[in-house]
Amino acid sequence: METNIVGVGVSISDRFRSVVEEKVLRIDTLAPRAQRIDVKVTHRAYHNGHMEDSTVELTLTGRGPVVRAEAVDADKFTALDLAVDKLAEQLRRAKDKRVDARNHPRGATYDKGSGALEGIDLEPASADIIRRVATGEISVVGEGAEDEAYTPVVIRVKRFGAEWMTVEDAVDRMELVGHDFFLFIDARTDSPSVVYRRKGWDYGVISLAAQAAPAELAS
Repeated sequence: METNIVGVGVSISDRFRSVVEEKVLRIDTLAPRAQRIDVKVTHRAYHNGHMEDSTVELTLTGRGPVVRAEAVDADKFTALDLAVDKLAEQLRRAKDKRVDARNHPRGATYDKGSGALEGIDLEPASADIIRRVATGEISVVGEGAEDEAYTPVVIRVKRFGAEWMTVEDAVDRMELVGHDFFLFIDARTDSPSVVYRRKGWDYGVISLAAQAAPAELAS
């Protein structure tokens, strides 16, 4: 597996490179189909240099979805250990889910006649949140923009290309990137949707209707 190491605000020593190569062997056994791992080390100093930390980000690419993990610590070697542990755990969970899916197929079913999706928790999107964003009550700050004034609620925006997939595939992708939610477009309904983690192996889905009714927005 190809390894690429980049340092931001910090030089990458030969010792760190050798440790990374050792850790990659562990990942290689868990993801034999992976073709490349990118390691990004970012060093930050706060309060005139009195406080420092390092962030290690791991991105695994190959045949299949991208897998990511990151960790922060004052020592970059410790951050690397933590990030590798997270990545390994995500790969193990994904493998366990594949085995569990083969033995116990997930029960989410879509009724083409009624348009109902059963076997998974569904919640409607909040019309109140849509109204508050539309009226500017909740400020939206683009990534990289400076906060000119304090506001108790700030939404930072990241834009990604839309991906159509099933709810089940979205849950798998969420597990692989190590997040508690995953935004996608439901291939069954063409609705913008979010899967999110609940407890254990339980997940929920928030699905946005194609168009909110005017009465709902006014309420």
